[in-house]
Amino acid sequence: MKLSAIKDILPTLENVEFQLENGIMVPEHFHVTEVGQITKNFIDCGGVIRLEKVVSFQLWNADDFQHRLKPQKLLNIIQLSEEKLEIEDSEIEVEYQSSTIGKYDLEFNGKNFVLINKTTACLAQDACGIPQEKQKLNLSNIRSQNAECTPNSGCCS
Repeated sequence: MKLSAIKDILPTLENVEFQLENGIMVPEHFHVTEVGQITKNFIDCGGVIRLEKVVSFQLWNADDFQHRLKPQKLLNIIQLSEEKLEIEDSEIEVEYQSSTIGKYDLEFNGKNFVLINKTTACLAQDACGIPQEKQKLNLSNIRSQNAECTPNSGCCS
């Protein structure tokens, strides 16, 4: 989800609610402790220089059980970040603490913002030497183009 999408969604909500992909809700007393832009300049294993930019939201749970972040307040934080930090309309990456700090993509399911698990992948699969996974076939399902492969049918000779 891009920053522009969350800005369009927030004014339509009564509450800001986040949930993990497995359905577990982020406690409703969370804080958004950071909004910023992260720039990652790197070389992949194939030698290609890459530049990625994401807008980062950091969610944090405090012992402030009375706190509830309202949509307009989050929208104000985003607008201030855009103004002061010149944040671009990039994809949002959410940092959230579970057993360690996790980074998540963000989607909206019509009611809640959903933290989508991120995965790693090779960005230069054609250059890094990892063979393509071979298609697994069940030999009993392979049929001759012209005949059923049965004993004495000649398909196995």
